[in-house]
Amino acid sequence: MKRYGFHIFLCLQMLLLQSCAFIFGTKQDETVEEIFKEGAIDPNLVPDAVGYVPILPVWNFFSNPVDVYVGYDEMVYVVDDNGLNILDQKGQLHRTIKIPGAKEVIQDRRIHTYVIGKAKVKIGSQDYDLPAVYHIINAASNMEPVFVDTIIHPFSDVSRRNISFRNEDLQVEFTGLATRHDNVLYVSRRGPRNDPASTARPDNTVLFFSPEGENIGYALGLNPSTPTLKSALDISSIATFSTPPQRIFGVSESHDFLLAQADQTRNIEFRVLWIKENADPDQGVSYTENTALLNRDTARAERFLYDSYRFKNPQDVFAATDAAGFIFVVDATLDSLYQFTSQGFEGVNPPANTRFRKNIRVSFGGRGNGPFQFNQPSGVCYFNRTVYVADKGNNRVMRYRLSTDIE
Repeated sequence: MKRYGFHIFLCLQMLLLQSCAFIFGTKQDETVEEIFKEGAIDPNLVPDAVGYVPILPVWNFFSNPVDVYVGYDEMVYVVDDNGLNILDQKGQLHRTIKIPGAKEVIQDRRIHTYVIGKAKVKIGSQDYDLPAVYHIINAASNMEPVFVDTIIHPFSDVSRRNISFRNEDLQVEFTGLATRHDNVLYVSRRGPRNDPASTARPDNTVLFFSPEGENIGYALGLNPSTPTLKSALDISSIATFSTPPQRIFGVSESHDFLLAQADQTRNIEFRVLWIKENADPDQGVSYTENTALLNRDTARAERFLYDSYRFKNPQDVFAATDAAGFIFVVDATLDSLYQFTSQGFEGVNPPANTRFRKNIRVSFGGRGNGPFQFNQPSGVCYFNRTVYVADKGNNRVMRYRLSTDIE
């Protein structure tokens, strides 16, 4: 695969959006005291130390929201039954873009927006609804949105150019989106055809596309059939280490990515994986496991990202790229939000003035509609120290901040 090693220096000739300040109140406010009291009895939180606090009001005006993302333009993008909803950080709806079958959204550093959906394609005399990634510009501007091009399975995969459309293609799905610092797009895919002897790439893989929409490679080395530390079984989400906010310097140029595996037909020991790029001068580029996460240092934490059978049905994963470097996972079966450090330790560093020496676990959840509960959470993202969760079964988007970040 061609390496894109250049640095992108943006002139920042983009939408200049007025920054929005959240109204938290102080820790002495009656509402905040009530929230702290409720959070303190949650078994996943450590009382009087640190934990996540919900930001009010709750955004409960969605219909089955499956993904949430704060873009480089600092607008909030929520995918639900109505399509792509675009809001400011106060929660005011700017517009809704109708996209058939919309289920995932991402944005690159050019402020180009990508949405997974369905596209109607005529093959012979038959119409089919096929997996698609819509490429949109002006999504949040005052101008009309423009659909630049569309990635459609199987025609966008260069390994399929000499292989005609087959019935199994109707079972294939695009499931996740992520972008790199150089605006290369990652698209995760799942499906039934994973023959290692075939000239076509396996359905269970991650495809790479140039900023112009050309298929420039895939994640060679992932196992599409057997659970390992570098497998790709029913990928539900992917995440890179280049995320908003917009910046000129200090942008991660890593080609590594995280993936979540949601296959419910297998007993998978490690469902959320960190995949590393390996560039060999003789063998070329391939993708392999990150064995460093197997270092479960119990002197520093009690639980870990790579604990055996930690997750049951992870639907989304997100890597924060600020100084905290947290990794977030939402699990739709466990109805929970999980937080880890970049070393795979669950929890946050204990405040200096506490008796705790290990990371304090701040993950939480459980089935319900309370401020610390979820019902099939399907999307998660992080921006400006705020965690956003698409709580699908409760038709809402929840927002949280660490109690130590409020004041």
